[in-house]
Amino acid sequence: MSREFIIPKKIIMGDNAVSDSAEYIRELGKKALIVTGKHVVKLECFKSVTNLLEKLGIEYSIFTGITGEPTDTMINEGLAVYKSDGCDFLIGIGGGSPLDSIKAIAALSVNGGKISDYMGKTITGNLPPMVAVPTTAGTGSEATQFTVITDSEKDIKMLLKGVVLIPDIAIVDSELSATSPKSITAATGLDALTHAVESYTSRKAQPLTDAVALSAVKRIFRYLPRAYKDGTDKKAREEMSVAALEAGIAINNASVTIVHGMSRPIGANFHVAHGISNAMLLEKCMAFALDGAYDRFADLGRATGTADASDDDKTAAEKFLAGLGNICRVCEVPTLEEYGIDKERFFSLADKMADDALASGSPGNTIKKVTKQDVLDIYSQLW
Repeated sequence: MSREFIIPKKIIMGDNAVSDSAEYIRELGKKALIVTGKHVVKLECFKSVTNLLEKLGIEYSIFTGITGEPTDTMINEGLAVYKSDGCDFLIGIGGGSPLDSIKAIAALSVNGGKISDYMGKTITGNLPPMVAVPTTAGTGSEATQFTVITDSEKDIKMLLKGVVLIPDIAIVDSELSATSPKSITAATGLDALTHAVESYTSRKAQPLTDAVALSAVKRIFRYLPRAYKDGTDKKAREEMSVAALEAGIAINNASVTIVHGMSRPIGANFHVAHGISNAMLLEKCMAFALDGAYDRFADLGRATGTADASDDDKTAAEKFLAGLGNICRVCEVPTLEEYGIDKERFFSLADKMADDALASGSPGNTIKKVTKQDVLDIYSQLW
């Protein structure tokens, strides 16, 4: 069976990546809509982008309405600005939320309707050009054909997809994440780790995704604790930026599995940051999946040094699982209770969350078959 491997048209990576992207950005259009959050506009990374646009003689409008993980309401507001201001391409600056948002705005600008109309469908069309400038090392949205938008009426995180959603240009510079607080470093880094582990153990894994996923896991195990401990550690930041991109490319082609499927309903109903809800679930979900893919988890154990070359697959896999738990503890991942989630409300919504998790399709990519009861059992283990 043939496999497809898709990446952004241009990836510009390393020091001075923003300024070095000039020759490509000047070809995209006459007026950009910059989509970001209110705090990002105060940062040097934002100024580096606007300075470049001004130098190139490109006009721009700014939409700062992405105040958290994006909702359909935020997307509609951004779309209104895009249309009213006569913009013809988009730039997302920030974490995964602004990057996901430019994809949704671009899709609606061409295809019309509501973003919820595209749930369960493949988005197509001749979308306006998009530039993704991540300021965190984790989501990988700069490299994927996916966007996650919350349906504010139904409290459902919608996973939307389409090859046309892949940004035309990804600008990756670790200096842009240098001001991230420890909590963001942990959340985004663990999100990248989840991407890499899930893609490597996905039913859709293939040789090319294996290569980038394995590389990402190795980098994250080595450098996330360093980046979390010392935000000024330039080497650790650089390696985490590479790992996040690798992991994003991996899920773009091999998809995610049970962790993401179960994580989105927690985020939608309890407003837990995506990377943190992933991390809360990571060890429990992978413990469930372990006996369906001992050989795959064993590969990860040996590659990261958490297992010995002489270990059999089962032992190596179990050692890797222990390593996952350890890195989550190093990054001080809170429990649901520590996060302030009400236990009674959580279990009152568990049945709906399990249905939403399975409906997303992500658990179906897990090598081991996942039932609704399996999902409910894992949710119960979080307390």
